[in-house]
Parts: sequence; structure tokens; C-alpha cells
Amino acid sequence: MADFEKAYKAVMEHEGNNHRQEQENTKILLCSDCFRDEGLKIEAYKIGIDNNDKCPKCKSVSGHKLTKGLVQDLCYRFFVRSTILKLDYGGAPLIQFNPQHFNKTDIDIPPWLADDVKLIEQAGEIGMFYYGPRFWMLGEVEPLKSLQNTDERNEIVEKILTAYPVRELTDKEYFYRLRVNPKVSHDFGEYDAAPDEHLGKNRFDDIGFPVLYGSPDLELCLHECRTTVEDNLFVAKLVPTQKLKVLDLSALLEEEGVKEFESVDIAIHFLFLAGEHSYDICRQIALKAKEKGLDGIIYPSYFSYVRTGAFPFETIYGRSIRRIPQLKDYAQSQSIPNLALFGRPVNENKVTVDCINKVVINRVGYDITFGPAYHKAYEDDTSIENHDDTTSDGQ
Repeated sequence: MADFEKAYKAVMEHEGNNHRQEQENTKILLCSDCFRDEGLKIEAYKIGIDNNDKCPKCKSVSGHKLTKGLVQDLCYRFFVRSTILKLDYGGAPLIQFNPQHFNKTDIDIPPWLADDVKLIEQAGEIGMFYYGPRFWMLGEVEPLKSLQNTDERNEIVEKILTAYPVRELTDKEYFYRLRVNPKVSHDFGEYDAAPDEHLGKNRFDDIGFPVLYGSPDLELCLHECRTTVEDNLFVAKLVPTQKLKVLDLSALLEEEGVKEFESVDIAIHFLFLAGEHSYDICRQIALKAKEKGLDGIIYPSYFSYVRTGAFPFETIYGRSIRRIPQLKDYAQSQSIPNLALFGRPVNENKVTVDCINKVVINRVGYDITFGPAYHKAYEDDTSIENHDDTTSDGQ
């Protein structure tokens, strides 16, 4: 329990750039100018302490200073978070670190990073190693595997429709629909589901099965539509005119006595983090939901983690944070909901266009982190091997 509480605290400190200022660990050891690698320099500068003290290592007064705890945070950002390898379903960081591997770092290091790794290892009193994730992190989740099997899919889809909550949307719950270069910007029909000739290209819609997509998050709408400064953009505020029953797949599903490899919640979580190869599964879920009399689906955006800045596939000692009761609200906050309504609800008077505005992109910014450019794991996916040594999970 003590190890779990320590790991829980570490996870909460890593997220949201909430870098710890440990009272018992305020000694300055390094600064951002100590590093040769440009990415490490920038990351260290962002999280370091801004003062004019002379660095005890390189004597710089301009570099941002690092304590032991901040060095460990730097390692987490650069070598763990930035080496996540996404698979068709699921994924995991390629590198991890912990105190047990101190002075035993065993990763492939490019020559310009060799001295920097030694600095991090000594100042942080840690060692890095190639992470061996559990198989469930790599998509070995039984309900997810059944969804990929056309002979078994229908049974799991029925289970999903039963397990997840149904919400009623009212006129108090508006959402946005963005249009890029519409023919007639003030025509309400432009903000309905796409015309027939454009169906079958997105997550839920199919030939003969139109779907209107929207989101309560306007900035997410802009990203989902891959907008550019050259586009003429218009956004409609859409409001339900009647109660709409929707399946909420963005909810974190509570499953008592269920492990990750048998979890429907993990299966759905991975499904909506997957790309176009997952669309056939999503379309069957939507079709079955409509057959059950539902008006649509609330689902987690593929870009949720880009929007929130959270760490995907996050675990503590090999357990998904989605399976830990203390972290339920934290895990739920990482999912940004989108809305898919079946049919053409504007034309069917199920939703109304409340107003339309032109959107002007004035400025774009990026919140980025850096990671190592190469190591053997990027070129050889056999380096990711399963293990059950929960003590080696440094997250």
C-alpha cells in the first residue's frame, strides 16, 4: 500500500506540469545549460527554477535550476512520456526509469545524448530501461479482440449497449457544428449531417446512414476539422428541440472484479484512441444503437489527450488509472466528449440552429515536449515484451 500511495502521488505530480518543489529536496544540482541536447535544454528550462544563482555543475547563471525531483520530472517528460508507441489498439512508453536501476541504465543512446543521460542518472539517482508493458496495454483485451472478430462482434456490441449509461439531452445542452468553406454560410442545412456523397468517411456514418457530428468544445471542433488560416470558417450553435436519448460511451465504466484484459471499459477506451481501422466497429455500434431507438452517441474524441495534455495509457504499478477508484474523476477528466446524432436532425427538427458565426483564427500555438530521436525500440517492436514485474513500472 505504501508503494501504491507513493506511485499515486507521483502520477498526480507529473500531470498538468505540476512539478514538485519538495521541501526535503531543494538542493540545486543541475541547470538547463548543463545539457547538450537541445530538446533536453528546452524541457529543463521550462520546468526549472528561474533564478540567477550559479549552477554548481556548469557555473551558468542563466540556466533554469534543477533539484533531484525536477531532474526526475525531466526524465519522465523526455524519456517516458515522449516515447509512447501507439499500436493499432493501445500503446505504452518504450522507456521507463526507477531508483532500482540506478547506475544500470540500459537503453540505446545516440552519441549526443550520452553525457546528458549520465547527468540525469546521477542527479536523479535513477536508471532507465526498456519498459515491458503488460499485454493488455498492447490491445490484448478480450472484449476488444471480440470486437475485431466479425463472428463475435455482435455479442460484445449488445453488451456495450447494456453496460453504458443512456443520457437525455435537453435544450439546456447546446453544442457546436463547424463548417469549412460552406456554399451558403447562413443556410441552416449546411450544419446538418453531410450530404450522401460524403458519407462513409468518418467514424460512425456510412452509406445510407448519415450522422451529424458536433462538440461542446469549440477549439476541439477546429482541430477535428483540420482547419487552416486559408479556410472560411463558420460555426453554428445547435440546441435540441426535444429530449434526445444518447448512449454515453465517454463515461468511465465501473466494473467490479474485472481486470484490464477483460474490461469493456478499456476496450472502448482503446477503440476511440484508434484510427480509421476502427471505424467499422464504431459503425456497427452506432447502427445497433439506432435500432434500439437511441438518437445518437456521446463518445470520447480521438484528440482528447492532445486537448487535455494528459498522458495516454497511464498506469500505476501495471494497473490502468481507469481501474483505480481514487483516480476515477482524474481519468474521466482526460476524456473530451463529442456528439454524434443519427440521421439529419436539423432537417428532422430534432435540433435547431440557434445562431451562426464566422470564425477567424488569429493565432495558433503549440504546447510541445521533446524526446530522444532514436533508439532500437523505434526500429524493432519486438523490444516491447510483456512482463508482470509490477515493481518496475515507474509511472
